[in-house]
This record gives sequence, structure tokens and C-alpha cells, in this order.
Amino acid sequence: MEPVEINAGEYYLRAFRNDDRINDVPAIVEAYADEDTHRYLKLMGIETPAAAEMFVLFMTNGWKHNYRWSWAVCDATTAEMLAGVVIRDIDHKLKMAEVTCWTQPGHRGKGVLPTALNSVLGWVYGAMEMHRITYRHAVSNKASQRVAEKCGFTLEGRLREETIVDGQREDMLLWSRLATDPQPEQLR
Repeated sequence: MEPVEINAGEYYLRAFRNDDRINDVPAIVEAYADEDTHRYLKLMGIETPAAAEMFVLFMTNGWKHNYRWSWAVCDATTAEMLAGVVIRDIDHKLKMAEVTCWTQPGHRGKGVLPTALNSVLGWVYGAMEMHRITYRHAVSNKASQRVAEKCGFTLEGRLREETIVDGQREDMLLWSRLATDPQPEQLR
């Protein structure tokens, strides 16, 4: 499958790249060097340019083999990478997947991720006919909770001690959004 590009108004979503025209590696390293990103997504282990290059390759292969869809969320005018959205653990038979996402440190709290994620979900439910998308985050990650709420996810439960944050076991919250759920009224 070829990567799908999405126009989300002031944001443009495209595949992660590392080529002679666009190099997302520095932005990925910067995102994962951030204290909050590292705190909540440290299991991804992207701490060096080489690891970021492998991440881009992994995302590229996900598109190629149709097991993972991913987007660099970019400013439509400057092309600066502002966030990332990954649809993973895709089950084509059951029409289910999970989303992982983050925002570059300097662009948090500006509504980038809810706008981008809602655009991705529109494509996932429409073009790919997925039925259920889950989203999970550490209980202490209030920014992720706000994204889930803004994007119309429903809280389903608490996964006890499923992750480690700051060296301590922590519960995660599990959210879902179905294709049949109403669209969020507005992004705030």
C-alpha cells in the first residue's frame, strides 16, 4: 500500500521521510529527547539519529506491507513537523487497530493533535472501513487524556500497572472510538 496524504486544513499529514528532499530524523530525535515524550513513550527507544532512521524505515515498511499507517503532521505552509500519528496493531479481519501519537514540544496545547487525529480517523473509518480504534495512555498523562476526549473516544477502563513512568508502575486508561460513534462536536 502506498502512503496516504491527508489535508487537514492548516496541517498536512504525510508519511515520515528520510530522503534527499525531506529528513524527519532531527525532528523525531528532538521529540523523543523531550522529557514528557520520553516519560510516556520511552519504550519506543528513539534516542539517536540511527534509532530515528530505523523508526522511519519501520513506518515506511508498515505502509508497504499494510500493517501500520503513520503520518508526520506538518504545518501546511512551512512544512515543519508538528506531531506524529501512528495507527498500529491493525487487524484487517476484525477491523480494529490502536493509535499512538505525540506532539512536538513547542507545539503542545495548540490543538494540532486533535485536528490531525480526527482527520486520520475519518480516513481510517471511511477509506479503510475500520470499526474500532483504541487509544491508551498513562493515567498521569493529562494531555493525552484531553486528546482522547477532544477526539470523541469513550473511556472503557483502567489497565492496572501496565506501564512504568518515572521508574514506578502506573495504570493506563483505555479508550475506544467506533466508526458508529458520533463525530466530536468541535475541537477546543
